[in-house]
Amino acid sequence: MTHTDALAGAIATPLIDHHCHGVSPADLDFKRFQALFSESYRPPAPGTTEFQKPLGLAIRRFCAPVLDLEPSCPAEAYVERRLALGAAEVNRRFLRGSGLDSLLVDTGLRSSEILDVPGMAESAGRPAREVVRIEAVAEEVAQSCGSGAAFPRAFADRLAERAQGAVGLKTIVAYRCTFKIDQTAPSEAEVVEAADRWFAAASFAGKWRLEDPTIVRHGLWLGGELCRQRKFPMQVHVGFGDPDVYMHACDPTHFTDFIAAMEKWEVAITLLHNYPFQREAAWLSEVFQNVYYDVGVILNYAAPMSRDILGEALEMGKFSKFLYSSDAFGLSELYYLGALLFRRGLQQVLDRWLEEDFCSLKDAEELIRLVAYENARRIYPLNT
Repeated sequence: MTHTDALAGAIATPLIDHHCHGVSPADLDFKRFQALFSESYRPPAPGTTEFQKPLGLAIRRFCAPVLDLEPSCPAEAYVERRLALGAAEVNRRFLRGSGLDSLLVDTGLRSSEILDVPGMAESAGRPAREVVRIEAVAEEVAQSCGSGAAFPRAFADRLAERAQGAVGLKTIVAYRCTFKIDQTAPSEAEVVEAADRWFAAASFAGKWRLEDPTIVRHGLWLGGELCRQRKFPMQVHVGFGDPDVYMHACDPTHFTDFIAAMEKWEVAITLLHNYPFQREAAWLSEVFQNVYYDVGVILNYAAPMSRDILGEALEMGKFSKFLYSSDAFGLSELYYLGALLFRRGLQQVLDRWLEEDFCSLKDAEELIRLVAYENARRIYPLNT
């Protein structure tokens, strides 16, 4: 029996997808389908398509058979078949074919365009729980808040209310003002003053996007206190993302002051996707007791090279700190591919370790269990 054969049962174990988003219930034409597997705000360059990159290859190669098509079929034929089946059937096939145990869904991004948490549970046929995005709640409160003076209490009350049925909180501080900011808690007077500035500018421009570092910092500490009370982890966006990200300032090692503060509070910090900082995230998991990490959707975007990224993430990181996530948004294909490429890449890494006698089969099976579901069950209150 080969190492691959010996690991086959373990690698197929159901996965807790600890960071993901809803999928689109809409029937997507060629243009709209492509937009949902691009991190750019702009369409592909004239004369090109989004299928001409590693993720496009993976969709055509591995997703086509799920829709009863030949592997690597033409892109146009793929989208036509998707339309013919209808979004509900497509989503059902991919979500239920992903081999998931459960889904922890971030509801803070374009929530009106995608399935909500109950909708995801129904489509996947698996339990789904909510992760509440701190900055999205702040923006929601700001639009109905009468003054900066009323904001701190209204924000705290609404965040606590939204978190009632949740299993964690998430921050996108890296998107909004990078990690290279003051990471101490601002005073209430500073928050009120910043809220007044924000409200005045937003009312004038008609846009309520939160970018003020003082309000973001306040949200971090407010969220940290709620996580401490409710035994939640706090998810933290790191690295890879759309053009809003200033990548050089999204290295998670810039965030060590806040991580250290949350360690004192015994709040788990889960660093999400991390690329190209997967090695830095692994180091943080070594030196901080409260740090967990994943590699997320980059496995889809790197497709043929996903094994190498997984290998880098596991170079020194603690197996008891590594989590599975797809970070899938919009397209159910991203759930299916995320699970497939994760299992495929992890098995390839472990096959090498077994071949080179760095671990036993029992060790490899334990690592798979930890990453697939045990680590997530340890830090998320999934039984509440």
